Amino acid sequence: MSLSFQLDGKVALVTGASRGLGAGIATGLREAGATVVGTSRDPESAAQVAERLGTVPAVMDVTDVASVRSSIDNVASEFGRLDLLVNNAGLNVPQGVFDVDEESWDSVIDTNLKGSFFASQAAARHMVTRGEGGRIINVASQAGVVGIEERSAYCASKGGVVLLTKVFAIELAQHEITVNAVAPTFVATELTRNTLEDPEWRERILSRIPLGRVGEVEDVVAATVYLASPAAAMVTGHTLLVDGGWTAW
Repeated sequence: MSLSFQLDGKVALVTGASRGLGAGIATGLREAGATVVGTSRDPESAAQVAERLGTVPAVMDVTDVASVRSSIDNVASEFGRLDLLVNNAGLNVPQGVFDVDEESWDSVIDTNLKGSFFASQAAARHMVTRGEGGRIINVASQAGVVGIEERSAYCASKGGVVLLTKVFAIELAQHEITVNAVAPTFVATELTRNTLEDPEWRERILSRIPLGRVGEVEDVVAATVYLASPAAAMVTGHTLLVDGGWTAW
């Protein structure tokens, strides 16, 4: 087997691709040779993503199962195949345990965990029917492996994603579909700006990362492209931590 990180001829779907990690991952997969469709729940944003990636718009609300199934079915129908799914769409509502309200809890769990499950289910059906294998990659978090204060709902959702990754990997292995996760530390994006600009939180974060810096989008993109590529053909059920050593303590 020749070592290859190229994805020529593959069709990929990335959820939540309008900004941040999703936008970076979609671009990285495209640069590796894949045809990439990126989703957004906002139609205007979905159109902008499609223009950037040179494909078709895909409107998807990951908390709505009907929307998830319809969007994935449309992509598979449009391109005649779906080889790769990246479950990136995510949400965090930082709250202490005594401040968590039901609405915030449901929003985080529905977006991060429910959305990942039903998108994986829908994509896997197409991959199994086509019979040529596939890749599912979940964007988890170091918060799915260790606890982080003021993030009880987020940690619960990402811990669920880590275990969903294992279950899907076991059940889909017979179809030559690998299922893995990437688990970043705090990454410099629009979504983390407020946290990272808070001097107390930034010091707290950096004190826990042996490499001494927060993650960059490119760090997560590199890990994702690897797991999507032929080079990772024997890797499944694994959560690849991109955390600068946070969880090594």
